[in-house]
Amino acid sequence: MGNEMEISLVPIIIIAIVVIILCVLASCIKIVPQAHAFIVERLGGYQCTWSVGLHFKVPIIDKVARKVLLKEQVMDFPPQPVITKDNVTMQIDTVVFFQITDPKLFTYGVESPIMAIENLTATTLRNIIGDLELDQTLTSRETINTHMRSNLDIATDPWGIKVNRVELKNIIPPREIQDSMEKQMKAERERRESILRAEGEKKSTVLVAEGKKESAILEAEAEKEAAILRAEAKKEAMIREAEGKAQAIAEVQKATAEGLKYLNEAAPTESVLTLKSLEAFEKASDGQATKIIIPSEIQGIAGLAKSVIETCKEK
Repeated sequence: MGNEMEISLVPIIIIAIVVIILCVLASCIKIVPQAHAFIVERLGGYQCTWSVGLHFKVPIIDKVARKVLLKEQVMDFPPQPVITKDNVTMQIDTVVFFQITDPKLFTYGVESPIMAIENLTATTLRNIIGDLELDQTLTSRETINTHMRSNLDIATDPWGIKVNRVELKNIIPPREIQDSMEKQMKAERERRESILRAEGEKKSTVLVAEGKKESAILEAEAEKEAAILRAEAKKEAMIREAEGKAQAIAEVQKATAEGLKYLNEAAPTESVLTLKSLEAFEKASDGQATKIIIPSEIQGIAGLAKSVIETCKEK
């Protein structure tokens, strides 16, 4: 009976041993994902660094001491109190972008790398800000970032860490300094507003003056052109009037010449000429002249006419 029980336990024990062995072997198979590295120790000492891929370790003897992330990491440190060269205390918080380049140095170089970077950042920041005044601190972010990155990169190189970038996230001066800066900015804005308003009024005045000047010039030019047009019109009217008078005189002379021509063609007698002379004398006497000069020929004819009238009256 006892032998049968011992025989029945043997397969179970064997199965258990096989299962244990398989579990141990399975635990010795490791897969390193992308952007990771595993530090392997053998009997407490550094053995090797596993990169991406499938790896096997010796059971019990080897162990994975640390899993290191090789991606670029970001650490946002809380605000640190710093004192400027002109004794102004302010709070500055920084953001550090770093990447692990050597997993072995990162594992064995410093006990707590993140804490070491934080303390190193705080001390480096205090050293840099201590050489700057308040105004320089507020306007020299890029310079401070560059100096901090350079100093941190050199200091963390023995730890297998590369500092890619350092940024000042916030610079918080004291409340009274903030109030003073706000008042200064307000005064500066009001000054700029006054300057802009004065420049606008100046430009407006200049534009109005230029507009009046151009308007006066245009009015003078318009009056000049109008005077020229009036003079030309008057000149043309006088020319036309003179031409009309000349034409009228020519017509009168032409009519007189034609009348004389007709008289010559008619061959008037002496009596007709005498009669026409009397008619002309009658017209002359009807005028407003106070003195009339009568030709001697007409005087003789007039005396003759008077004698004939008197003779007729006696009869």
